[in-house]
Amino acid sequence: MEKTQIGAIPPMGWNSWNTFTWDINEQLIRDVADRFISEGYKDAGYEYIVIDDCWSLKQRDDKGTLVADPVKFPSGMKALADYVHGKGLKFGMYSCVGTHTCAGYPGSFEHEFQDAELLAKWGVDYLKYDYCFKPRQMSGELLYKRMSLALKNCGRDILFSACNWGEDNVYQWIRESGAHMYRSTGDIQDNWDSIKNLATSQLNKECYTGSYCHNDMDMLVVGMYGGSNSDWIGSKIGGCSDNEYKTHFSLWSIMGSPLMIGCDFRNANQITKDILMNRDIIAINQDIECRGAYRIKPEPQWFNSDDVFMSVKVLTNGDIAIGFFNLSDTQRELSLQFWDIGIPYASGISLSMYDCWQHKEIGVFRERFAPVVPAHDCVIVRAKLVK
Repeated sequence: MEKTQIGAIPPMGWNSWNTFTWDINEQLIRDVADRFISEGYKDAGYEYIVIDDCWSLKQRDDKGTLVADPVKFPSGMKALADYVHGKGLKFGMYSCVGTHTCAGYPGSFEHEFQDAELLAKWGVDYLKYDYCFKPRQMSGELLYKRMSLALKNCGRDILFSACNWGEDNVYQWIRESGAHMYRSTGDIQDNWDSIKNLATSQLNKECYTGSYCHNDMDMLVVGMYGGSNSDWIGSKIGGCSDNEYKTHFSLWSIMGSPLMIGCDFRNANQITKDILMNRDIIAINQDIECRGAYRIKPEPQWFNSDDVFMSVKVLTNGDIAIGFFNLSDTQRELSLQFWDIGIPYASGISLSMYDCWQHKEIGVFRERFAPVVPAHDCVIVRAKLVK
């Protein structure tokens, strides 16, 4: 029987690391699952609940098997997975290509097939696979291919999230490895510079994302406001404005990154909820063809940096998603010439524009559209071709 096609579109869900790091337990995961339903996140498309690092004991048992920490997870991982599945959601976990995880727990090096079988037995649907403590003489490419093969033969459909931080020319070999998504960047932090740097690092890499192998620009920091227990992520100096979080979500969505929530959304304010559950923006991210978004720079003689640009994503039904991004520190007018997206004036075709953040039609335009965009902000439109 043919397997279910997982990873066809960018995964959506929640991961424990950005906010909770090591401070995780089964009650937290149950609460998250409950709130996915009651707050409407499942209806908006989010389905994976992923436990990151620090879930196991520091040593394997005498058979080499990973053991869930009985203090943090007294009911065991199978019972927790069953609870998540009972909500109509999917359950994810974490391991690492190396001898140890980034936080010093047992990794899956030379235990790949054993660990894949254990994950399948527990009912896991998603594996985030990190890159710490890899033996230096070993090929990271080979280790990701090894775990991919183990997962594809473990008896259960498990989405494989490769997380090698964009190292080792990952763009050249990750698709054939079998991974469904792959980290193309270093770790995100809850500040504007981090968001901006990660996004601009992936400009002109639209050919390296698509169905079954999505370019992952790391988890979302929308709504964190510095609320991590980790200084690295930004518990002391972190936090962004609501407009910066809006721009962050827009960039990740139009560029095709998986949308994995990182905040404690149980305490989210209404603005955070409106960002994370914007169905118009999510629809762009989840478009079935998963086309990469290509970049257009407005008048390069005036805008000679990567701070100001348009991203254009061709959608399955013939519409065009267009993001006008102003990452600079001053307000800018961004002029899109329709000629540059394949619509000459002589064609007689105009674009009917719908604003995906204002949720309203904004008019029909011929030849060009030039919104004024505040600093650190964006305008996202869905354009329909009309005569």
